[in-house]
Amino acid sequence: AGDDRFGRARTALANYQFSDPAIVLAHFDPAEPLLRRCMLLEIQVFGLHYLCPTMVNRVREEPHAFGFRYDTLEGHIERGVEWFLLTRDEEGRIRFRIEARWQKGEFPNWWSRVGFQLLSGYYQRKWHRRAHHRLSLLAYYGETRRPPRDAAGLTHQGVDVAFTYHT
Repeated sequence: AGDDRFGRARTALANYQFSDPAIVLAHFDPAEPLLRRCMLLEIQVFGLHYLCPTMVNRVREEPHAFGFRYDTLEGHIERGVEWFLLTRDEEGRIRFRIEARWQKGEFPNWWSRVGFQLLSGYYQRKWHRRAHHRLSLLAYYGETRRPPRDAAGLTHQGVDVAFTYHT
């Protein structure tokens, strides 16, 4: 069961299914290999849509760890890198960690720059919380619907989350 959950989480991570499409929707060709994959992230805030290009420049693939890093490309509203990493310990617990190093990038106008300064922290935290929750549902259930109340728990520890499975 632990291998199945890790495999589902790995697939969801590689396909960017953990992202809440109401906040960040990823456009890419899933037939392309993960390494060097170009993705156009559509960031959505207050009905505005920002198209932000990225490229996967690193992939980590080991028996108990999987992840990738994308780098922003010219035209992204942020400049930097973001790592998405899954690990599984000896007991089968899966951890999902997101690490980002950003600075402001290119904005199309002054009010987008001001809006970013005011709202980016809130939306980034909201996206991170939802990403962890969505990935836990995808790992355990293969979909993002809400599980029954007595189903698997999710332990939140900042940006580092452990998926725990109760039998």
